[in-house]
Amino acid sequence: MRLPRTDAVLVQAAIAGALSFAHLHDLANAAGQHGWKAWAYPVSVDLLLVAAWHRMRVLRASGSPARAAWTWFAIALAASLGANVATAGLLDLDHVPAWLRILVAGWPALAFFGGTLLAHTATTTAPPAEPEPDLPLYEAEIAPTPTPVAEPVPEAVEAPEPTPALPAAPSPVVPTVAVPAALIEHARKIADEHQTRTGAPIDSATLRVRLGVPPQFADAIAAQLA
Repeated sequence: MRLPRTDAVLVQAAIAGALSFAHLHDLANAAGQHGWKAWAYPVSVDLLLVAAWHRMRVLRASGSPARAAWTWFAIALAASLGANVATAGLLDLDHVPAWLRILVAGWPALAFFGGTLLAHTATTTAPPAEPEPDLPLYEAEIAPTPTPVAEPVPEAVEAPEPTPALPAAPSPVVPTVAVPAALIEHARKIADEHQTRTGAPIDSATLRVRLGVPPQFADAIAAQLA
C-alpha cells in the first residue's frame, strides 16, 4: 500500500498556525480574557486574516480596488505578529499594561466590523464586450463589367466633286441577317452623327468600323438605315 505524500508546505503552515494560535491564547488569557474567551481570540484573528486575503484575491480577479481588504489584512497580521512578539519574553504576562488590556478587550468589536465590511462589500465586474456585428458574406463575386473601348473616329473626308450620273447599277443582294433592335438604334445614332458632321450619309465600311461588327452585319444594318 502506497502511503500518501506529505506536503512540506502544509506541515510548515500547520506548525506556524499552532504556534500563533498558542501565543494569541496566552496573551488574551494574560489580558484578563479567561476560559473559552481566551481560545476565541486566536480564532477571530486568524479568520480575519484569511478572510481579508481571500477578499483581496476576489477583488484582484474582478479588477476592483482592494485597498479596504489590504487594510484589514494588515490589522489582522499586526495583531498576530504583536502577540507572537509580546509572548517572546519582551512583556511580563503577569503584569500586562492597561493599554494592552484595552486593545484585547476591544478586538471583538473591531474584528466584527472588519469581517462585516469584507463580507458585504460589492464587487464591481467589467461589462461583457458587445459582439461585433457580422458582416454580410457573398457566395460569389460579381465579375466586373468590361469598359467598352471607343473605336477611333475616322477623320472627316471631304465630299468628292459630283460626277456625271451613270446608269444605276443593280443593287447587290444583301443576305438576310438577324440584327438586334438595340444594335440598329445604336447604328442609327452613329449614322445621324456622321451625317451631321460630314454632311454625307454613312457608308457600310465606316459603319462596320464604328460598330466593330462583321461585314454582313454592317451591310444589313446599312440596308435598314437607308
